[in-house]
Amino acid sequence: MYRYASSVLFLASVFAFQLSHGTEVTVKDKDNNICLYANLMVNFSVSYDVADNKSASAMFELPADVKTEGSACDNTSSTLKLDFGEGHSWSVNFTINGKKYQADTITFSYNLSDATVFPKSVVNDTETVIVKAPQITDVSVGTCYSCKSKDTIETESVNQTLWNVLIQAFVMNNSTSKNITSCAADVPTTPVPPTTHPTTAPVTNSSTAAPVTNSSTAPPPTPTPTLPTPTTGKYNVKPDENSTACLMANFGLRISVKSVEMNFEPNGTTVSGSCGVNSSQLVLTSNAMTIILTFTNDTKKFRLHALNVTGKTSSGVVFSEVNTNLSLWEAAVGSSYMCNKEQNYTITDQLTLYTFELQVQPFGVKKGLFSTAEECFLDSDLSFLVPIAVGVALSFLIILVLISYLIGRRKSRTGYQSV
Repeated sequence: MYRYASSVLFLASVFAFQLSHGTEVTVKDKDNNICLYANLMVNFSVSYDVADNKSASAMFELPADVKTEGSACDNTSSTLKLDFGEGHSWSVNFTINGKKYQADTITFSYNLSDATVFPKSVVNDTETVIVKAPQITDVSVGTCYSCKSKDTIETESVNQTLWNVLIQAFVMNNSTSKNITSCAADVPTTPVPPTTHPTTAPVTNSSTAAPVTNSSTAPPPTPTPTLPTPTTGKYNVKPDENSTACLMANFGLRISVKSVEMNFEPNGTTVSGSCGVNSSQLVLTSNAMTIILTFTNDTKKFRLHALNVTGKTSSGVVFSEVNTNLSLWEAAVGSSYMCNKEQNYTITDQLTLYTFELQVQPFGVKKGLFSTAEECFLDSDLSFLVPIAVGVALSFLIILVLISYLIGRRKSRTGYQSV
């Protein structure tokens, strides 16, 4: 759910045009000035369940006939929301950071009860997928973002392909800009000229030897500094700005991805997400990464079911790791899960998640407060029994070995006497 600033956020009046090259919309503020412009093409491929435990695929495109009453603009954030068909919607939210703006997340909701698009679907729910927006970063305010190249965003059940994209999220002076910020895929690469190596002149004095460097005297490599404990962030998802939280999460996060450790910084993080009956999502977008946590429940217990982490390391390495078959942070619906001690989880072969001072409640939040917490084993009073149990087991094993040794030695002496 997106947060709306009551003082400066304007519900948009929008005009949609049927064009052969995609869907074009302009969003206007309360003063009838253009505040957002978009012209783009989006194709969807959705896998869904049909009878006999089989699956089918639906392929469709974003139509030109859209409704955008949910679109909105303000001075620091904008949301483009396109409703289409029988209960489907596609939206993208933008934020300003200094003199640059970026797209943070894309939210796609599709109604499986729409038999025209999803024939013979055995599920009639509306599913929602939230992903990090591709490439749309570091766009100068006052310019349009352009990307003619195709860019496909893949998740477990949904693929979204964007191309011929032209967007200006923060239109100034009621006029779209003619200045363009192109995506990296559209920028032609300049071939690198071959490197020429200078010819080494022959050595005329063979008795003069080059100095030999003693590698044993080289200084040892500098050890990688240990990261400080990450800052604990407090994150809430609300159905709307005037409601209390429907999902709450407090934690400090560290990830280890491709052998690089990074602390997640809560300051400046954009929080979004959704709350459902059986599924809720928390989306955290910082300058370095986007983390999507999906929680599910079976009416009795909830758990962290999926984790999607995408971003870029300080050295420029891009990463995208996802696991949609987790069963972590389990607690009864109506309570919260808590673990103050540091925990680590292997999410994929490339991603490890570390948590600190964790407390989450994705369902049944009342009056914006955490319910009674179910503690992890490390926080419980029984955790001290583990070293005691290990010590008792080792002592018992030592006694068994000693008894076996004494019995074996006694038998050996008896054998000598009989001889």
